[in-house]
Amino acid sequence: MTEAKGSDLRRVLTPSQIHVAAVTGASSGIGRAIALSLGAHGATVCLIGRRRRSLEDVRDSAGGMKKRLIVYEADLENDQELQRLAARLSSDHDGFDALVHSAGLILPGMMEAAHIEDFDRQFRVNVRAPYFLTQMLLPALRVRRGQVVFINSSAGLHAKAGIAGYSASKHALKAVADALRDEVGGDGIRVLSVFPGKTATRMQADISRAEGLTPGPEGLMPPEGVAEVVIDVLKLNRKAEVTDIHIRPAHKMA
Repeated sequence: MTEAKGSDLRRVLTPSQIHVAAVTGASSGIGRAIALSLGAHGATVCLIGRRRRSLEDVRDSAGGMKKRLIVYEADLENDQELQRLAARLSSDHDGFDALVHSAGLILPGMMEAAHIEDFDRQFRVNVRAPYFLTQMLLPALRVRRGQVVFINSSAGLHAKAGIAGYSASKHALKAVADALRDEVGGDGIRVLSVFPGKTATRMQADISRAEGLTPGPEGLMPPEGVAEVVIDVLKLNRKAEVTDIHIRPAHKMA
């Protein structure tokens, strides 16, 4: 076996550098944790969400690195706002190393009684918005051979009563990610789907109520744990690609 030497070895071991990243759903939960972690690693981070005040709170909590966190207010259900957001992002930055889709919506309800409008809203936020935003930002991602991360859910793989619409939307998001990976892999763009289990977020509280469960804190992962895994994959040497990550709480509920 030939042994790598000198500059060849350094090139093989060099991790990906994240200089500019955009994170949807950055005001809370996993999105917030990923955004703050990216900032701590030296990246300029575009904080994307519906509520400016909440995004500003995240930025202001970042201490000395808050100048690298930039607030972008946008309602992902609104096509015009999505188009304005993509135009602003493309104008403000010459490319993106990472685009993280963490925004999500869950409207629990049994199929017999659920409103079809709730089904449509979940697909609009959980599938259509990341599809459309990625589509518009692909030129900026190609500039830096960027990476796209879809924060999915274990519910996208294992549907349960009371969350049919949410589960269906997350299953569809997996298909979007898989197809995108096949389309842009030749351009050097990596695509990652993350399937977290029960995580200590507001959305998880909604899911648990719909399932009639009340998991204790020991049965929930901290969002920072999910963020740590995502950052490690983003920094992975470009000779390797991770396509899917399944993360579960270490403590198993009885």
